[in-house]
Amino acid sequence: GEQVDEFYEGEGFICFEGGNTYKGLFSEGRMNGEGTYTWADGVKYEGTFVKNVPTHCGRYTWSDGSVYEGSIQDGLRHGYGIFRSGTHPIFYTGFWCNGKRHGKGTIYYDQEQTSWYAGDWVNNVREGWGFRRYRSGNTYFGQWKKNLRHGHGKMIWQADKQEYEGEWECGLQHGSGMHTWFFKTTDTSFKSPLWNEYSGNFVKGERHGHGTFLYSDGTMYTGEWAHNKKHGKVSIGRTTDSSRANCPALYEWVSRFLYSKLYSVCSVDGIPTQRVEKRTAIVNALGKTSVLGSDIDLGVSSLLALFPDEDRGNESQKVELAVLRHLSKLRKAYYFYSTLGCASSDRACSMTMLQFWRFLKDCNFHLCSVTLAEIDRLLRGDQSPKDIHDPSDILLFRTFVCYLVHLAFHIYHEKDEAPHLQKCFLEMMSRNVLPSACCVQGLLYSGGEFSSFAMNYLEKCWEIYEDFCRPCPRPPFDSTVKLRQFLWMLDDFKLLSERLTAPRVLEIFVKVGASVPDIDGTLKIAFKNCCECCPTCWSRRKMN
Repeated sequence: GEQVDEFYEGEGFICFEGGNTYKGLFSEGRMNGEGTYTWADGVKYEGTFVKNVPTHCGRYTWSDGSVYEGSIQDGLRHGYGIFRSGTHPIFYTGFWCNGKRHGKGTIYYDQEQTSWYAGDWVNNVREGWGFRRYRSGNTYFGQWKKNLRHGHGKMIWQADKQEYEGEWECGLQHGSGMHTWFFKTTDTSFKSPLWNEYSGNFVKGERHGHGTFLYSDGTMYTGEWAHNKKHGKVSIGRTTDSSRANCPALYEWVSRFLYSKLYSVCSVDGIPTQRVEKRTAIVNALGKTSVLGSDIDLGVSSLLALFPDEDRGNESQKVELAVLRHLSKLRKAYYFYSTLGCASSDRACSMTMLQFWRFLKDCNFHLCSVTLAEIDRLLRGDQSPKDIHDPSDILLFRTFVCYLVHLAFHIYHEKDEAPHLQKCFLEMMSRNVLPSACCVQGLLYSGGEFSSFAMNYLEKCWEIYEDFCRPCPRPPFDSTVKLRQFLWMLDDFKLLSERLTAPRVLEIFVKVGASVPDIDGTLKIAFKNCCECCPTCWSRRKMN
């Protein structure tokens, strides 16, 4: 190649002692720029060099056919990259550190991609939070340590129709948890599958310590266990009927009790104070047990109707797996927003519609060519307009997830393309939820003390709003308050002044996301915007 002042310069080729070769760009006598370095044993690197060192991005190819393509630092895989083994059906895409899998990443262990892991890595070892799907169809989502299930997690044995959620240690159930055994019945009088359920302590994979076993016939044992067997004194109970399906009182209490143990729901005198749903084996829209477990139902039967019959099963499974990958983040967001405005964040709360609206606005759903009022009608369209926009209505977690799946399809589905639930959901997570969730905007939840104080007036504010609002004369006939009516109300309360002028009120509404009014100044205000602007001022009005 070329030389300048006895230094290699420009494009050239060099052969080293031992058989290694380099072909590419040189600068000041060193390999600098794009080039290809081939070792004598057949390993090849194609990419960027900086002062003789592979750096930035490139592609490694090994003699056995293995390939890595991605970020490089000091000759090692570092940053985001993709690796495919040449001798085993292993494919990894994710982050690396000093040549090892480190950070978030997904690895497939077979050609059919039926066995895989997606989650956290530390120095080539599964460690942290992750989801594992096994070739058998079994799944685990939770914490890992040194490639073993360790910490809190949920395991579903698909073929054996079992699931466990609770504590793990070195790959075995260890600590407190709940194990459920589902089974089919030929008796058509049962409206839902039956199951046995144990909630209590485990030691090295066995029921050991204090626990409660609930049988499908309603019999319940509470007491000590040793090596999977009842041990010592026990308390025995039984319903008057042979089926839990026909004894809702006991079944409801037991379901609440077990749910409270698992999710730390606050209780008074041993009875949970929060409203929870029955714990049942969720069957998806196609009649199969959902991989999401026993507390989530996506409710996508209406969306699956858009697909050909032969594609519905595959589409349902794909969207369930997509939700499962992000389930921990969704639970975190749900808990975060359900505690906004609460006096204490230590107790478990259920999300209200007002908190759900805050979540939607924080994640910029209202900027996706759809308003919050339209979202309400889309998700809860079978109710009256008054009920649709009620800020105190409770939203359970299973409904929260279901709403997001439907909302993702509504926003990101392209009309000229075939429907794709998984694609829409992942698009929504990447664009809306993951970047923005839990970053609270607006005024209502700007401070803990202020928010808690304002919540004391929420019910009265809703009463005043209902008194002021009027039905729209055109479809969809929602009840709203016009801007001029809101200003008249402020004037009646003697709140308008030199500091709080009508233009200043308009600025506040625009700041919290309301639309700019038409030229006639008839901006329609939904309660979700009003409460963000001045959550306490309406309470000053004397009610009849």
